[in-house]
Order: sequence, then C-alpha cells, then structure tokens
Amino acid sequence: MTDVSHPTAAGDPGVLSTLFRSEQGGHERVLLCQDRESGLRAVIAVHSTALGPALGGTRFHAYASDEEAVRDALNLARGMSYKNALAGLRHGGGKAVIIGNPAPASEGGAKSEALLRAYGRFVASLNGAYVTACDVGTYVADMDVVAQECQWTTGRSPAAGGAGDSSVLTAFGVFQGMRASAQTLWGAPTLDGRTVGVAGVGKVGHHLVDHLVADGARVVVTDVRPEVVERVRARHPQVTAVADTDALIRADLDVYAPCALGGALNDETVPALTARVVCGAANNQLAHPGVEKDLADRGILYAPDYVVNAGGVIQVADELLGFDFERAQAKAALIYDTTLAIFERATADGVPPAVAADRIAEQRMAEARRTS
Repeated sequence: MTDVSHPTAAGDPGVLSTLFRSEQGGHERVLLCQDRESGLRAVIAVHSTALGPALGGTRFHAYASDEEAVRDALNLARGMSYKNALAGLRHGGGKAVIIGNPAPASEGGAKSEALLRAYGRFVASLNGAYVTACDVGTYVADMDVVAQECQWTTGRSPAAGGAGDSSVLTAFGVFQGMRASAQTLWGAPTLDGRTVGVAGVGKVGHHLVDHLVADGARVVVTDVRPEVVERVRARHPQVTAVADTDALIRADLDVYAPCALGGALNDETVPALTARVVCGAANNQLAHPGVEKDLADRGILYAPDYVVNAGGVIQVADELLGFDFERAQAKAALIYDTTLAIFERATADGVPPAVAADRIAEQRMAEARRTS
C-alpha cells in the first residue's frame, strides 16, 4: 500500500518510478510527508510487517534531491527487514528520512521542535505499523521530542522512559561480528595482535575502538571531523590516525571497519583493500550488486553489515518491553553466533556471506508469512 501525502508526488514520474521499480519495490507502505509551517519534508517507508511492526531509525540528511531521499528510505527500510529477521526480533523493517540540514535551526539548520513534532504526528498516523528510533543526524534528545506526539518512538532518554544511546550496543554487536570473523579466518575469537582500521569514529566508531583496544588490537582511525579523531586519541593515545579513508584502506590492515555512511565497498575501494576481513557498522556498505563477489574473489571475508550492526535495533526493541540493558546485551552477544552461522552457510552453499545472510533472512520472513 502506498500513501502519497506530498502534493506534487503524483506528478513526479521520477519518484513514482523509484517507488515501484522491481529492484526497489515491494514495500507495504510509503508515506511522503510535508508540513509547510515547520518546513518538514520526510519519507517513511515500511518494507515488511511479516514478523511484526516495522522498526527502524530516522535519518536526517541534506539530500541532493527528493528522488535520492526516497531511494535511500526504500533501501534502508528493506535492509531493516533483513536485519530484524536475522536479529531474531518480532519486528519487520521500516525507515524514515527527513530531508534537510540536520543542524539545529539556531545554527542555520532545519531541525526544530516544531519540525520534529510534526514528524512525530506523521509516524503516529501509521497507528503502530512503524516504530521509529535514532539514526544518522538524529539523537536521543530528538526522539524525546518526537515522543511528545507519538507513542511509537524508541531511542528516548532514560529520563523519558527510554534506553538512551543505542550506539553502545551497536558497537558491541560489531565487535561480536569481528570476533566471529577472526574465529573463522584465524581460528580464535579475538583481535589481539591484529591491526584494525576504523573509518568513522563518531557515534558508533568510538565505542568500537574501546572494545578493540581492550581486546589488544592495534587500531588505526580516520574521520572527516578532526575533533572526533582527537577525542579518540585523547582516550587511547596508542591509536594512530591517517588523513582519510583512501589512506586507511591502503594501510597494512587485518580488518577494515567502515563505520560512516554507506557505499564504502565499491569498484575503487575493493581492489585497494589490504584487509582480510571487512566488518563495520555502516549501513548499505556494498555500493552495488556484485561487490560481495568481488570481495570473495579477493579472499576477503565480509561480515554482512546488517547482521553485525544490529545491536542498536536490539536495544531499541528491548525498550518496548521495558528496557533492561543486560537482557539487551545478551541478545546482542548472539550476533557472534549468527555471524558464524552465516559464514558456515556461505561455505556450504558456495556463495558469498552476503548472499547466505539474505537467504536466511528471506526464509524467516517467508515462514512468518505462511504462519500468519
């Protein structure tokens, strides 16, 4: 079902083409949102509710076009269906994007209380079919505002009855995926003595560095923001930094961890990689179909992003039950076992791990539809 609320959407063949084209279609509902008073323009995409209400974050980004925003929402929503299925959650997949500069209005950006509350009313209009949370460009304080209009909001502050920052368990889950990768490739579930390159040390990446340093890894980092690199190096002086991602992927690495925006693995970066393992927190790391085979052909073990970065969604899903950190962390620890199972399935089927992960997720969703 597609809801079209944007007054010009019906006359925009580009947007409609994106909604219905076969490789991106199949979503249950797409809501295009506009609130003129606050300046809100947003897309809410519900990919599947086969396993339960769709759950996924809200991305706030200055997209180059409305078409790009729609495409991103559709891709991210589909990815959440697969992520939630493999995380063992009773949730389908959904995602929302808000179009605009995510800086506060007081700093020249688009984000304001009025805009966030208007967005919350649109989420509430779906009557629980979509449960929202934080993503790139949105934070716990933002979800507290959205929650004033919408009960189907997670990622709130503890003071507002929520679980707080979900990046904590996102990083923990990525670390479990790395441990599984190390067990598969080197025979022991540790990064001790290995060199790990982390691209992006913001919300998730800096927590991941904490785990890696504690495990005995040598860590190299990069980020487009010098201040976050300095924050990591102030906490861990033994961590080294390089100028940019291009330098990082060419460094002498055992593991490469993309932890910024998507598309990190493409026709330019994959041939240049020195690492034997790719395992990171970024969503949609594969720039296009076929990259997973390119990685496999080079002997690079790829831990599918939507599997290993599921710790955050596990955390916000637990918030709906009355948040218990230990319970959520125990569920996130199972990412280690899930990642191992995917590597074993990939070997058995003779396919890359990304394909094996998709097959397992699709099987779970199909079984849920048959029994519903």
